[in-house]
Amino acid sequence: MNDRNRPIMREPRIAIVTGANNGIGFETAIGMAKAGYHTVLACRSEAKGQTAMADMKKRVPDGQFTLLLLDLSDFDSVRSFAAAFREQFDHLDVLINNAGVLDYSGRKAGNGYELQLMTNHLGHMLLTSLLLDMMPDMRESRIVSLSSVAHRGAKIHFDDIHCEHVEGVAAYSQSKLACLLFGDELDKKLRAAGREILSLSVHPGGSDSGLFDDMSRMQYYLMKIIAPLITHSNASAAQPALHAALSPNVKGGDYYGPQGFKELRGKVGPAERDASAKDPAAARRLWEVSEELIGEKFRL
Repeated sequence: MNDRNRPIMREPRIAIVTGANNGIGFETAIGMAKAGYHTVLACRSEAKGQTAMADMKKRVPDGQFTLLLLDLSDFDSVRSFAAAFREQFDHLDVLINNAGVLDYSGRKAGNGYELQLMTNHLGHMLLTSLLLDMMPDMRESRIVSLSSVAHRGAKIHFDDIHCEHVEGVAAYSQSKLACLLFGDELDKKLRAAGREILSLSVHPGGSDSGLFDDMSRMQYYLMKIIAPLITHSNASAAQPALHAALSPNVKGGDYYGPQGFKELRGKVGPAERDASAKDPAAARRLWEVSEELIGEKFRL
């Protein structure tokens, strides 16, 4: 695009961070506010969201924050959030699809879908679809999808998408592979449509980000013992998402994470995709299946 024809960045710059009330999302929201963004905290709990926002204002006294309720495991809540956002704001610059749940119990969302696929992937895909038209068509507009090192060795169980016969971590790993495939496929579709908006993916490495809270008591205490050996701080774990959202030196389809041992911690750089995340046919099929599960076509 000729620079003369480039859209002008509108002020204030606005970002949404899902799951912003704790862990990596909390630190990501802090980072966006420090970068000058009016940061919308998309949280499931009013009480936790208000507490987080009060703490953020102490950390960033001149930061601008707005709390809007969002339950990604409920499509009606996603639609209500999008409508509420539209009532208060006239554009969106950065959408960071951060929120996630890790649950080994096989719980279902209210609609009967597997909870992790619903929360980590499908809810975010619908949210992105509902808000994409509010994003200025420029490369400073970013959609950041959070995957995980847990995507390695995973696959999309197209014949058992809700993991009725899949145990334990495999369902979580499927959901995080889905996040990565979605981020990549979205960028391909944006490029094909001649759009400037960038879709990027990241993973935080190892972090006690609040995901452990959904484990059983035994699993929780085991992870608390192991965590110091394989994790870094939430502030460090937020850096890949902040890099993808803010750096001028990124391109659509990039994937970032820590550069240390097994990509569990360290400075930010290009992350390694598992072979399962390099399958364009699987990405296209997942997109189509996801549209069917959401019940509408993605609004590109």
